[in-house]
Amino acid sequence: EIAVMGAKGATEILHRKDLDDPEKTAAHTKDYEDRFANPFVAAERGFVDEVIMPRNTRKRLCRAFAGLRGKQQQMPWKKHDNIPL
Repeated sequence: EIAVMGAKGATEILHRKDLDDPEKTAAHTKDYEDRFANPFVAAERGFVDEVIMPRNTRKRLCRAFAGLRGKQQQMPWKKHDNIPL
């Protein structure tokens, strides 16, 4: 979920006129969750780089760490030293 507030809070703000009817509020909340609280929609819009399914998490992490195993970081050349103050 990529949001400041959850679906219920957002629905209560967006659809204030329907707060008296719990069925309409539930329907609006369900619609909000389907449209906005979905990782695939967020990835489609570019908010998330990729959605990793739970069954593939271990394999993807192992592959990423294996790629970093032999990495050596090179520090850039320093043009100036710090001057004593």
